[in-house]
Amino acid sequence: MTHIHKHGGKSSESMLDKDAILKKLKISAGQNIFDAGCGNGYMSKEFSKLAGTTGTIYAIDDHKHSIKKLKGQVEGTNIKVISGDITKKTEIDDSSIDLVYLSNVFHGFTPTQVRDFLLEIKRILKPNGILAVLEINKDDTPFGPPVDIKYSPEELVKAVDLESETLTKIGEHFYMQTFVYKK
Repeated sequence: MTHIHKHGGKSSESMLDKDAILKKLKISAGQNIFDAGCGNGYMSKEFSKLAGTTGTIYAIDDHKHSIKKLKGQVEGTNIKVISGDITKKTEIDDSSIDLVYLSNVFHGFTPTQVRDFLLEIKRILKPNGILAVLEINKDDTPFGPPVDIKYSPEELVKAVDLESETLTKIGEHFYMQTFVYKK
C-alpha cells in the first residue's frame, strides 16, 4: 500500500532554526521569493522583512484555512497570498522568481507531483535562481512522516534535476539543500 501523506495545515515553525535558514539563503532587498507550501506563512513574513518594499513574496498553499488566515494578517504588505497547488501552473510570471523555498513538503509528493513541481519551478525561476528544499532527516524522528517516504540529502539531489549547491543542517532533525537553476 502506498502511503498518502497530507500536511493539513501543520507547522514545523517551533522546531526550525529560522535564523540559520535566513543566514544561508542570503535574502536581500528587491528579491522576489516564492514560499511554496507556505502553511501559516511564518517564513513568508521573515522573507518579507528582508526583501523590503522593493521585493515581493508569493505565499502559496492549498490549505484553505491557513491561506485565509494569512491573507488577513499580511494585507497591505509585500506578501501576495495565493490559494493553490504548487504542483500545477501558478499565476507567477515566467522567469520572475529569485528564490523558491519549499519546507517539509517534498516528501509528500508523488513522482508525478515531483515532475510537475519541478516543471513549474523551472518556469518561474530566473536564470541562476535558487530552489531551497528543507526536509526532515531520513531517520526515526519523534514527529513527521514514516522513514520510508523521507528523502536523504543524496536521494533529494537525485530527485531534483537542478544543480546541487549547498547542504546545511537546520536544527536537530532537519536539513536544507539548495539548488541553482542554470537556464
